[in-house]
Order: sequence, then C-alpha cells, then structure tokens
Amino acid sequence: MAPVNELLTAQMSPLAGAATIFSLGNEHAYRRWRDAKLAAYPRAPNALTVEVEDLAAPTRAETRAVLAACRRANLCLYRARAHRGDARATRRALGAFARHFGLTRFEAQRSAAADGIVALEIAAQGGRHGYIPYTNRPIGWHTDGYYNYAGPRQMIRAMLLHCVRSASLGGDNGLIDHEIAYIRLRDENPDYVAALMHPQAMSVPASEAADGKPRAENTGPVFVVDPDTGALGMRYTARKRNIGWHADAVAAAAALERLLADEALALRVKLAPGDGVICNNVLHDRIGFEADSDRGGGRLIYRVRSYDRVGDACGAPRADEGA
Repeated sequence: MAPVNELLTAQMSPLAGAATIFSLGNEHAYRRWRDAKLAAYPRAPNALTVEVEDLAAPTRAETRAVLAACRRANLCLYRARAHRGDARATRRALGAFARHFGLTRFEAQRSAAADGIVALEIAAQGGRHGYIPYTNRPIGWHTDGYYNYAGPRQMIRAMLLHCVRSASLGGDNGLIDHEIAYIRLRDENPDYVAALMHPQAMSVPASEAADGKPRAENTGPVFVVDPDTGALGMRYTARKRNIGWHADAVAAAAALERLLADEALALRVKLAPGDGVICNNVLHDRIGFEADSDRGGGRLIYRVRSYDRVGDACGAPRADEGA
C-alpha cells in the first residue's frame, strides 16, 4: 500500500491521478484514498493547531505545519502568539499571511474593504443590518460564497477567519472537511454524489443584495472537481428558505443534512483573540452568541475569501520537505 501522505496529497497533484479519486467509475482508487484519509484524520482541534510567531511572516517550520494540516483536513487552526491590537496592523498582517499561502485572488465582495477583508460583527444599522452574518444568530452548515458560483475556476476555494474579539458567551464554530461529507455520502449511496455533482443541483433564486443591486439566479453543483488539480470543492448551504434543489438532488440533499448533523469528525472551536482558521472553504457553522454591546464592541471576526486553494501557488516548502 502507498504511504498515507502520498494518498492524501494525490488530489492536489495534476489531473493524472487526482481526478480518479472522485470518479464514481474508479472504486479501487477511491477506496485506497478513503481509507488513508479516515485513518489520518484528526480527532481533536489541537491536532490541527499551529502557533505562529509573526502572522505577517510565518517561518519555514510554521509554513510546513500549516500546509500539513491542510493536507490532512483541508484546514488549519492557527494561534498568533503576538496578537496585534492595532486594527490596521492586524489587517496588514492577515493579508500577508493569506498571500504567503497562495491566496492572492481575494473576492471583491460588496462588504469587503479595499484590502479584501470583511469585518464580521453585529450591524445595528446600514446595508448589512439584518443579514445573518452581521447578527448574533446561529448559522447552519455552509461553505462560503455558495450564492456566487461562476464555474470551478471562479468559485470560493479558500477562506480565512481571524478573531479580533470573541463573544463572552457563544460564537463557537463547527468545522467539517468537505471531503469527509463526500465520503459519508458516497459510502451510503454513490447516486447521492452523482446527484450533487449535477450542474444544476442547487439554485439560489434571484434577489436584491445588501447594497440594493439585483443579484441574478445562481445555479451550480454542490461537489465540484477542480479541472486543473482534481481537488474537490464544495458549494452548499443547509438553509431552507430561498434555496432550490434539482429534482434528482432532493434526496441527496436530505441525506447530506442528516449526515452533517451526526458527523463524529466535526470539530468544535471557539476562536480567541489572535486565533484563526485557514482552509479550503470547508463546511462550517456558528452557534449564536451574546451581543456584548457593553463590552468593547462585541465579537469581531475578520474574513478573507479567495479563488485560490491553500498552498497551490505559494512557493512554500511541501509539508514533507526538510527545513
């Protein structure tokens, strides 16, 4: 049997071997990869946590550790040892950290500042008011940017969440590698995977965006295989309102919701100031939290979204290279 590391990194290589892992026609390649993935998958957040001395300039060892975590679970939890209190310095460091790991094409999201970073906090008024990311309400399982799919090369492939202020109570995030969701569905019924790979599997109807501009209907698959690398991406939301499912995908969507609700490998974390997660847009949720309006402004999370995958173009050393 090939080494576990070789099997886990296969899908990050050119299409030659990667695409076969997620091809329903190649059960042998899938089973080998699946068994290695589950055997190596971390059971606790600390197995994916890396301490970073300087967020703006990770060391070679820190870089290898972050990339190794992302190869195991498509995500890495980091802890910045020197937390920057200055907002401008924090944002500069965060942008540098993202670019260091190959996330150079930030989404030009309507709520993002000029540096591509979105501040997620309670909005009492203005265009963000009432939109769930800017409230203290819980958010169900989803991947970011599911409503802005424009093909496998123009979808949100990675994201980064960085905690500036945490809530006194609540605000924890759940994290599930989307490859685990794929495994659970394929093991239960391969037809579910086929249905969720349909190009019209999930639709978000046309609506009015927060800035008042119309947003066109957005339709696409749930599971997406990257045509350049063969890596698996995902576009999903568990929300019920304003989501349409292709007739062939209804049963698969119900099965996915059920499996996510009972996933033993889901990780639950509460980010403290200076903590963050960098990931290949894995499934995540958020529990509700105390508003803390009288406590220094309440919970504040900086978010970066990118059309790149972690490590794809960063020029950083491979996780198994020497120092």
